[in-house]
Amino acid sequence: MAIYPIVLTQQTFTHQDNLTYPFEERGLQFGDGIYEVIRIYNGSYYLLNEHVDRLFRSLDAVKIKLPATKEEITDLLLHLLEKNEMTSDGKVYLQVTRGSAPRDHVFPADVPANLYAYVQDLPRHLENLQKGVSTITEPDVRWENCYIKSLNLLPNVLAKQEAKEQGCYEAILHRDDLVTECSSSNIYIVKNGVIYTHPATNRILHGCVRMRVEKFATDLSISFNESGFTKDDLFDADEVFLSSSTSEVMPVIRINQKQIQDGTPGPITRKLQQEYERDANITENNITHSL
Repeated sequence: MAIYPIVLTQQTFTHQDNLTYPFEERGLQFGDGIYEVIRIYNGSYYLLNEHVDRLFRSLDAVKIKLPATKEEITDLLLHLLEKNEMTSDGKVYLQVTRGSAPRDHVFPADVPANLYAYVQDLPRHLENLQKGVSTITEPDVRWENCYIKSLNLLPNVLAKQEAKEQGCYEAILHRDDLVTECSSSNIYIVKNGVIYTHPATNRILHGCVRMRVEKFATDLSISFNESGFTKDDLFDADEVFLSSSTSEVMPVIRINQKQIQDGTPGPITRKLQQEYERDANITENNITHSL
């Protein structure tokens, strides 16, 4: 069922056809803002509190003051689902900018932040989750503060487009041969029963699903090592997978046209997928029953 979006702007609900962006909006002119994407299953948020916490961490990092508490934002987001009568799988995109003011690099004084949020349908990518996806590698040319979920995504967009043009799902980014993350997800390898991923530093986004993957690994008594790995390690891995709110736990079976092991999702990836579905309370259209 198609969702009829409502847009939340400055804590009021407005139909999408009535929304107009201000002529001088700092998000449009400077990318001066941050965002979140929150997954919905069967009309309910998954990891809502974690996303709201990260929203406020990003706001603090870029010095945007939002005149609302975490509790108020959480209530508004829950109301957004009610207004849309959301009952299916989807996502909410939420964006906060420094506000609207005459264009000037310096922060405007006494200007309220702009907040926008809307709902979209998003079915699960079951075929990809079952069979795995192909990826490419690309140099990581982003800024040093990737832990901030900012609107400045042009390097990510270019990397993702390059992946698409090569018929791939994602671009795996690397700095001086050290793998950081993907254009829109975190990346992991499995070697000898141990999961490896880049440490949660300023150079990667601290993904909400990434934090859950670490918990799943602990619950399953699987070692989770944040020491990072190289491009060569990718091709020598027993398993490779990525994670994000929209990709869930996604197996990677091919990188730069080179197959990973036998070209099928590995056993640890499968266990993590099952833990994800259990944690998100996904009882229909799940991976295990569809295999």
